[in-house]
Amino acid sequence: MSGRARLAVCAAVATLCAAGALLPLVDPITWMVEAAILLALMTGVGAAARRAPLAGPLIIGVQALAAVLLMTLLFVRNEAVLGLLPGPDALAEFGRLLQDGVHDVGRYAIPAPLTPGIRLLLVLGVLVIGLAVDALAVTYRSAAPAGLPLLALYSVAAGLSQGGAGWLLFLIAAAGYLLLLLAEGRDRLSQWGRVFGGPGAGADGPRGGRGFAAAAGAPASAPVRTGRRIGAMALGLAVVVPAVLPSLGSGLLGTSGNGTGPGGGGTISAVNPLVSLQDSLNQPEDKEVLNYRTTASDTRDLYLRIVALDQFDGTTWKPSERTVTDVPEQLPRPPGLSSAVGLNRINTSISTAGWYAQNWLPLPYPASKVDISGRWRFEPQGRTLVGDRGQNTHGLQYQVESLQVRPTSGQLAAAPAPPADLLREYTKVPHSLPSVVRDTARRVTRGAPTTYAKAVKLQDWFALNGGFSYNTDVRAGSGSQAIARFLRQKEGFCVHFSFSMAAMARTLGIPARVAVGFTPGTKQPDGTTSVGLKDAHAWPELYFQGVGWTRFEPTPSRGSIPDYAYPATPGTADPGSPDPGPSRSAAPSEDPSADPSCGPGEQRSGAGAGSGCLTPPTQNGGIRPPEDGSFPWAAAGIALAVLLALLLPAAPLLWRLRTRARRLAAAGQDGDLAAGTLAAWQELQDTAWDFGILPDESLTPRKAAARIIRLGELQPEPAAAARRVAAAVEQVLYAPQPQPVSGLAAEVQQVRAGLRDAAPRGLRLRAQLAPRSVARLRWAWSARWTAWLVRCRSSRPVTSVRRAAAALRPGRQRA
Repeated sequence: MSGRARLAVCAAVATLCAAGALLPLVDPITWMVEAAILLALMTGVGAAARRAPLAGPLIIGVQALAAVLLMTLLFVRNEAVLGLLPGPDALAEFGRLLQDGVHDVGRYAIPAPLTPGIRLLLVLGVLVIGLAVDALAVTYRSAAPAGLPLLALYSVAAGLSQGGAGWLLFLIAAAGYLLLLLAEGRDRLSQWGRVFGGPGAGADGPRGGRGFAAAAGAPASAPVRTGRRIGAMALGLAVVVPAVLPSLGSGLLGTSGNGTGPGGGGTISAVNPLVSLQDSLNQPEDKEVLNYRTTASDTRDLYLRIVALDQFDGTTWKPSERTVTDVPEQLPRPPGLSSAVGLNRINTSISTAGWYAQNWLPLPYPASKVDISGRWRFEPQGRTLVGDRGQNTHGLQYQVESLQVRPTSGQLAAAPAPPADLLREYTKVPHSLPSVVRDTARRVTRGAPTTYAKAVKLQDWFALNGGFSYNTDVRAGSGSQAIARFLRQKEGFCVHFSFSMAAMARTLGIPARVAVGFTPGTKQPDGTTSVGLKDAHAWPELYFQGVGWTRFEPTPSRGSIPDYAYPATPGTADPGSPDPGPSRSAAPSEDPSADPSCGPGEQRSGAGAGSGCLTPPTQNGGIRPPEDGSFPWAAAGIALAVLLALLLPAAPLLWRLRTRARRLAAAGQDGDLAAGTLAAWQELQDTAWDFGILPDESLTPRKAAARIIRLGELQPEPAAAARRVAAAVEQVLYAPQPQPVSGLAAEVQQVRAGLRDAAPRGLRLRAQLAPRSVARLRWAWSARWTAWLVRCRSSRPVTSVRRAAAALRPGRQRA
């Protein structure tokens, strides 16, 4: 078997090893046999095309065509022309199967049944990844980057299985990648051996010679030693490279907040729990999520909070990465809560549905004690409980002691300024936030004498007098542009209202975040309260010193406006007295009531419960109740396997993001002064490079900064930041005793924002999606590869015979 044929087989085996992580997601596993057969046939077509020989792009095209024909034969042969060629009917059937597959993965729990749609998605995904791996490792002879699609395939599968993949499947996937690397090393080594080690053009070779290396008396085991070096380097790369590559977080698939073991410590990942919002809102059946019984006499304010989104990066709101600890017996007192504020202690017994499985635990806020079994961790900043090592809310029963905080509007109006660190963290807004958001916030709150008055005016503008309407058909979005669009169009659902109010509050200097959870639900005849899918909700929380994080309700006709947030009426003794209108019922309605904003046939819970409008974070990527009563777990993410091939072009962007984060983290640390300063300078230069300003290593830092300012057309503030970074670099490089300079990471970010603001739209997109500085990665790999070759070749003495052999290598023979 030739070297390339052996490498192609190893590429197919590596793909199947990585695809093994998908096995726990679907039952039965017969799809794997079909995928293996089709992958083998596609690999064989590629091997035949290389023997033709054909150019690399043509080989890939032939393999892709073979894959299409094989998929047609397997899935839609009855609609195909001659049972093989995909005509219009076959393409239409493919589209139907894909649509059914996407629908099916949203219906079933793990392990999902092998429906025709899911079967198509799985087999197609394996073939797409197999084609990418074969093209990189075999056609273009670059096995190391082929690990990216393999890593993506395994990461998605393992992440969705929530521990179901296990260590064995990880070892199998890693072994497949190692096999591919070693096969490439052997293939390259065999080519070197024709020159300096193995049978070659000598007397015992094809033309009767013994080979130049043998004639020189070199030991026959040298190529073996070199091969061992390559194998060791490949093993090191297989271990180190996945560790430094950007990992695939759970992202839009759900939440993952696993700690790192018992005894405190660990972190909670920053992920976006806002998934499949509109799908859940528009479900025809309001399926019960949980049921509770409480000692509270009034449940209108008993919101069940899941997670707090406190980080706004311009793209979305998400929870920050926080340290998690073991759940204490008594939770700490809520931050900022004064003893002068009235409160009631209540006890609530909660039971979750058997189909409801997600990492975050719904709790009344603020909880003071939680009695629950299982592996749960506590995140103090958000006061949330998150499952550890696969723990979720599936069929739980737990007890919660919580506080019903009842401040008056007078106490909120008299609240002093919050601590500086809290104010700084929770009033951050991205540079991409359009000015209309800040301007609108100032206009709406003009004349408000206190922070509390501004908060109430914002709430009332959204909920009462701003002309907004509730509409679940509006395109979802949580980024800066989505907020600006919402303020212009004035229609949306709770995500738009809560995100917009929180962002506007931050521009006014009010600490704000967004809470995700459920409204109180609907009272049942047996005394319990039922919380359904349509009770899911999002609302803003604003911080007031002495009261703590305080809920507001800007979404019209949803949830309940708390007493302290009602607009004050003239002549009332207590400025917190509720205004006569809007009205709110004295207790939650016993029966569902029709809501004018619901879809046809939908029912909404009463005013006290409030209709929900948001899918809480789930492991299956969203709450979509299946028709058969089972709950869709993370199997919904199987559909993403079809799109894994798109991750390869995103690799430069992911590498750039990770590099930037690492450099800025080094610049912000108090460790090595020189390393941190030079890391900041390197990031500044690469940022300018991304915007088309090629670095010039011949210039001094001061002149390089002046060049960036001139070519990037920086405004005075970012220009001054660039000069300060350059001055810090000169201090480190030339000063006898360099003085530490703080805030370099923020200075670099300011320069980056200035370059982005000055650049045209096309250049901004290029800098974001295809950064030019990624060339450094290619240079680094090229330099390492050259160094390896030099080390391998220098491991043996250079003799006149070897020099003669090198002169006879292809491309160096004289005419």
